[in-house]
Order: sequence, then C-alpha cells, then structure tokens
Amino acid sequence: MPSASSPPAGRQISVSAVVRAAGVGRSFLYRHHDLRAQIHARAAAPSASPAATAASRQSLLADLANLQEHNQRLRRQNHRLAVRLSEVLGTEVFHESGLGHPGETGQLRTRITELDQLTRDLRQQLEEPVGGLGAARAANRDLIALANRKPARPGLCTTPVAPHAGNT
Repeated sequence: MPSASSPPAGRQISVSAVVRAAGVGRSFLYRHHDLRAQIHARAAAPSASPAATAASRQSLLADLANLQEHNQRLRRQNHRLAVRLSEVLGTEVFHESGLGHPGETGQLRTRITELDQLTRDLRQQLEEPVGGLGAARAANRDLIALANRKPARPGLCTTPVAPHAGNT
C-alpha cells in the first residue's frame, strides 16, 4: 500500500511513482478508487516543503520594487482616466445646459462685447436729447426771470396777442 507520508524532496506524486514505491500493479490502484483519488489530490496539492516555499530576500525585494512600479503606473493611468472622464462629463453637461459647444464660447464673448458697445451707444444717444432739454429749460428759466424783473405798466398788457384776420 502507498505511504500516507509526503514523498521525498524532489519527487513528484503520481500513480506511476506510487506503484513503483509500493511494489503493486497499476490495476490495483485503478480498482481502488479511493486510493487513486488520494494520489491525485496529493499531486494537485502544493508542496509544503521548506525548500519549495523559501524565497530569497533579494527576490522578495525585486518583487516589491516591481509591484511598487506597477502601482505607480496604475496610479498615473487612473489619474489620466479621471481627468479625461471629467472633460467628457463637463462637455456633456455643457451640451445639456443648452449653452452650446465649448468652442462657441469665443463667439458668445464676442457677441456680449458687441451688445455692451450697443448699450453704451444707446445710453449716449439718450443723454444727448436730455442735454438739449436741459438747455431749453435753462433758456425758459432765463426768460421767466427776465419777465419777472420788468415792472409792468398799468393798463399795459404784456401778453402778446395774435393779430385778428379782420384788423389787417
């Protein structure tokens, strides 16, 4: 019967190896399914020998350095993807807002400048008639002040009268 202990270091567990070590025929193992299942299970199980699991300090440091570099590459890629996603989402929100395409911003700014200039021109045009109105008001004040300074003669009408059509 095959031994339940682990094989010597450097040897593989297989049906052939167990048959040779036990000194039995293959047909014996194929008739005993439970033994064959144990052989296959042990062959598939990782080796627990210290020689197989021992790793040198240098190989561990090399693995660590490689993993750290891989981690940095993934961080840079993640950052680039986050920036790109932000740009795409910003463009999408801009389109959904109804303001147009980001390239149209310059056109909008130009139009705003034109409208600002038009507003200034219209305000200036409004101020010009107001200035003329102010001059007319000042002239009216001067005439009223002049009329108030002259003493009126008794019996003299100072109100101009339009000539009648019959008096000519």
